[in-house]
Amino acid sequence: MSGFIIFIHCSFLHLQQQKYNMQMPAVLEDDFIISTDKSKIDITVVHDYLSKESYWAKNIPLDIVAKAIEGAFCFGVYKKEQGASITQIGFARVITDKATFGYLADVFILEPYRGKGLSKWLMHEIMNHPELQGFRGWMLGTKDAHTLYEQFGFKRLQHSERIMRLSLLDAYPATL
Repeated sequence: MSGFIIFIHCSFLHLQQQKYNMQMPAVLEDDFIISTDKSKIDITVVHDYLSKESYWAKNIPLDIVAKAIEGAFCFGVYKKEQGASITQIGFARVITDKATFGYLADVFILEPYRGKGLSKWLMHEIMNHPELQGFRGWMLGTKDAHTLYEQFGFKRLQHSERIMRLSLLDAYPATL
């Protein structure tokens, strides 16, 4: 399956999309790219962030990250470098049946690239992706990014007593 690619060049408000080989590029400022093409994902960057910097997946093993990426609909955020090379600077994945429900997970933008509107742009692309439309609902968990997600219609649970969870592991064990 082809991935979705979006380019940044100009400004977020001037998003231009065009079909290209089953991909939809959009051009914005600062030469950033969002893509659903899993072959572009730098698993080292994703694993390093999740295992060392995130509060929700500290110490997660590399093989678990690889399996999570394989089983999810993923979005990579990349900085275009000179030539055709790109550097991964963000990520998100949606666990979904692509029909009724999506769970948004592992959303991040690396620290040096925060404050540029990239997380808002990433959320916009996720919520508007053609393969993720028509759901009855979405869920996510966050400790500190409520205001970001509220901009896209997410709300705190009104009936949290209806939600149940089976927690088999509170944290990944530290490795030497």
